[in-house]
Amino acid sequence: MEQLTHGTLNFQLLAMKILMNLTAALLLGSGFVHAQAPQPLTGKGKVTGAVLDEKSQPFPFVNILLLQAKDSLLVKGIAADEDGKYAFDQVAAGKYLTLISMVGYQKAYSDPFNIKDAPVNLPTVTLKTDIKSLNEVTVVAKKPFIEQEIDRTVVNVENSIVSAGATALEVLERAPGVTVDQQNEQLKLRGKEGVIVQIDGKQTFLSQQELITLLRNTPSDNIEKIELITNPSAKYDAAGNSGIINIKMKRNKNYGTNGNINLGGAWAKYGRGNVNGTLNHRAGKVSSFISAGAFYNKGFNNNDIYRTIPYEGKVTIFDQKTERINRSEYYNVRAGLDYFATDKTTVGVLVSGFYNDWSNPFGQTNTRILNEDLILQRSFRTNVFNGGKMNNISSNVNLKHQFNDKGKELTFDLDYVHYGGKKESNLDTRYFNANGTPDDAATEIVRNDMPSDINIAMAKLDYTQPIGKGKFETGLKSSFVTSDNDMVFETFIDSWKLDPSRSNRFKYTENVNAAYANYAGAFSKKVKYQVGLRAEHTHSIGNSVTLNQKRDRNYVNLFPSVFLSNQLDTNNVINLSYSRRIDRPNYQSLNPFEFYLDPYTFQRGNPNLRPQYTHSFQLVHVYKNALNTTLAYSRIKDMIADELPQQIASENKTFVTSDNLDNQDNISLTVSFPIPVTKWWQVQANFTGVYNHYKSYYLEQQLEIKQVSWNMYASNQFTIGKGWSAELSGWYNSRQFYGLYAAHPMGMINAGLQKNILNKKGTIRLNVNDIFWTNRFNGTAVYKDIDFKVRSEWPSRQFRLTFTYNFGNQNVKGARQRNTGSDDLQKRAGGN
Repeated sequence: MEQLTHGTLNFQLLAMKILMNLTAALLLGSGFVHAQAPQPLTGKGKVTGAVLDEKSQPFPFVNILLLQAKDSLLVKGIAADEDGKYAFDQVAAGKYLTLISMVGYQKAYSDPFNIKDAPVNLPTVTLKTDIKSLNEVTVVAKKPFIEQEIDRTVVNVENSIVSAGATALEVLERAPGVTVDQQNEQLKLRGKEGVIVQIDGKQTFLSQQELITLLRNTPSDNIEKIELITNPSAKYDAAGNSGIINIKMKRNKNYGTNGNINLGGAWAKYGRGNVNGTLNHRAGKVSSFISAGAFYNKGFNNNDIYRTIPYEGKVTIFDQKTERINRSEYYNVRAGLDYFATDKTTVGVLVSGFYNDWSNPFGQTNTRILNEDLILQRSFRTNVFNGGKMNNISSNVNLKHQFNDKGKELTFDLDYVHYGGKKESNLDTRYFNANGTPDDAATEIVRNDMPSDINIAMAKLDYTQPIGKGKFETGLKSSFVTSDNDMVFETFIDSWKLDPSRSNRFKYTENVNAAYANYAGAFSKKVKYQVGLRAEHTHSIGNSVTLNQKRDRNYVNLFPSVFLSNQLDTNNVINLSYSRRIDRPNYQSLNPFEFYLDPYTFQRGNPNLRPQYTHSFQLVHVYKNALNTTLAYSRIKDMIADELPQQIASENKTFVTSDNLDNQDNISLTVSFPIPVTKWWQVQANFTGVYNHYKSYYLEQQLEIKQVSWNMYASNQFTIGKGWSAELSGWYNSRQFYGLYAAHPMGMINAGLQKNILNKKGTIRLNVNDIFWTNRFNGTAVYKDIDFKVRSEWPSRQFRLTFTYNFGNQNVKGARQRNTGSDDLQKRAGGN
């Protein structure tokens, strides 16, 4: 049966891989044929012109369409530059006209003109306000699920049908270049660990495991979009080896009173549901909002682990199967207020918090212990209860002042964040002899509790001022972090007794002071540059109270960044960038506590972890603001590898820990492109190829891993009509390494249907996630005396139904989007 299951899974993965490759090939072919219909830009002609507003000022970023005069077919569309000027290069000979448009303004057509070899300079056009259209305008354009901008990739979550009723983690699985390791609870971006995750520009202060738990319990219906920033400038904190993932939550920005409510439910063997709503009010000088939500989920996680342990000429085999039912409740609230004291000065307050309660009410591990001849020697059954609670309160006060000089601006942020939580675990292990009779004398019952508290205070000041033809930015930032974790481990022998050998209290304090300077300018109209330098001073103290061990570190680092951009012509832009970055160990990875899954399997912290440093280079080519190609290289020194397996062979014990490897080289190629198949069928495709090379002296032996892996995502958007639309999407990850784990290919295909109702104020979505249930983890680890296989599955295939209703005034432009200042600490706040 197990071989049949593995064969079925491999067949489904292969079928899906072939299907996606064939689909991509067909769509590329369709897109190519479709793109040949309009007149191509292959001649030597050139068309230039300029646009002004009613005050005779340059009108930037206006839409300019070049049309064939005989039938008005679109040849090319561009946007005017910041001076209101535009140019079409390499236009074939023929007769054309231009259409200039902007929402809220009357359209303007040029007179028809002929193109030969000589350039054509069209008369300057002045756009006039269209009062009638301002009163009647309805925006019907829909952003694609994935947009490629110059410095970042944007995932428009609210525009995806199959993302409705999902979680933030499930949406990230579809983001280009992002890999979600459900088995080891990690995120990767372009094949690299060390991702900084922010929510509205504010980091989450959580470890990888706690971050995955938070994202798994955050409904996607609360999210507006996700930004992937792979090479941040000196203005951003130096933390983040692979870049930044910024999750922007929904917030209505209109005047008046308005809001929305969202209801959702899903089924995948067990049920889950969510409800959330937002209320906004803006009048006069005050803008305020409040949003709240609740999420309930029940699921499962099944694991098979098969490991071989050699010791003193003998081999012991552990064949382990674990079944767990999990449940979680998540509640969150966010509230904010902006006071527009003057036209130039705004004061804001933002408060947010969440409460998360999770547990495994049923968990059982059945393990058979075999000899090298596969003869049963012994077995044991461990009943496991794991659970925990976490609460958070975050507050921010911010000030923004714009001076009379255009572009001169001052911002100030003051933050305080508190996390409180508790993890608990109970293990009841019963042993059995080879003939199945109980071995009552070996029974082991243990439990552990670990309360934790994290407090973070931060102040940040940023200043921007135009200098010459460029912009100068500078700022200061200081943060203070305290963390207190107390692991209490007890064994039951007639009564509960403290086990001091496995109990530990760990305190951690950290102070980071930073200053940066950044300047952006231009060598010419086509060649722009940006240079920056960030300095960070770090002082940290890790104190294992129980073991009476302290780690005191005090160091200063410089982090330069350089960006160059060259507008080759109207169709092609090339960007080149370099930055140096740092990743400090998360607070809990430094804690030498041991967290047990069963008596022979546990996790251990490492107080000797060092920061890792990254040199990152990136080359980006953008063609027609649509086809985006990114080639990146990074060199990581003292790479922090999580979930590294080790063994205590004499005791038949296996544990995972974090450790520093010497070096990692990473080369990645990302290609993103839209395919307009027809007016009613749009495709967005993304491909990422990665080459990873690990080289280190680890466990007294040379470790070297070289591997090429790739990821593909494709989304089909269908506009059916009469309020109906649909989506078919899928992704595929090839074989790749997670530390010492070689993970087998994974992927999924999703489908969704949407209908607008109640005069477009309401939306109903029905979708199926992971139709063929191919999103499962299979991996192996073979190194020295480590030899084991892992298989894991969870309720990835789901049926979802969601309903969204918008109420109030939805028509008027509104308030500012703002970020807070605590953006470099949050992912490091907890432990795995």
